[in-house]
Amino acid sequence: MGSWPYRQDVTYALRNEEGGYHHVGMRGNNKQRIYLSDDDRDLFLLMLDRRAAKFDWHVLAYALMRNHYHLVVRIGDLGLARGMCELNTGYAITFNATYGRSNHLFGRRYWSDPSTSSEHLKSVVRYVLQNPRRAGASGPLESHRWTSYRASVGLDFGLARFARDELLGLFGPNPATAVRAFREFCEEPASEPGSGGSGHVGWQSPARDAHGSVT
Repeated sequence: MGSWPYRQDVTYALRNEEGGYHHVGMRGNNKQRIYLSDDDRDLFLLMLDRRAAKFDWHVLAYALMRNHYHLVVRIGDLGLARGMCELNTGYAITFNATYGRSNHLFGRRYWSDPSTSSEHLKSVVRYVLQNPRRAGASGPLESHRWTSYRASVGLDFGLARFARDELLGLFGPNPATAVRAFREFCEEPASEPGSGGSGHVGWQSPARDAHGSVT
């Protein structure tokens, strides 16, 4: 009688659920698009807002790209994993129902990296907000609608849980001077921060709409 071939169980590393700041990201399955319209992005931000309120997240930065997203959040005692599961699953179900799809929307599990210093946190925020620029989008940072940069500098309202004061507090005690320092900092070249392994969302080739804009 032949023996069964050896099968090694695949296990995942435990998530870092400690309170503090985390750089979080998720990518579409096979790098496919996860947003097909502005309505999709609005829906995602609404779902993010609700999960943030439920799980006591404070959002310092976000960037919604064509086939992946980045978040910088401060989490509390309720952790990160349950909220991310609800966010990604809820959005994927709605997206598939809207477009008549049945396949997986997202690829591997989300990845996350904690920030252990204010300097690293600031660098992560800058890296996230410069994503459209690295993808080939032109124009100043405030021209990219689907990042939190405009809300950070006071040109738009942010999410209900958008922690603008907390973010600007990293750049100075006075709001006006903090905004100026934040703008100057975000214009400096951003190196890629430490990543969470092979699941890290790196640069993705841009998709362009009929007007040549990066989406």
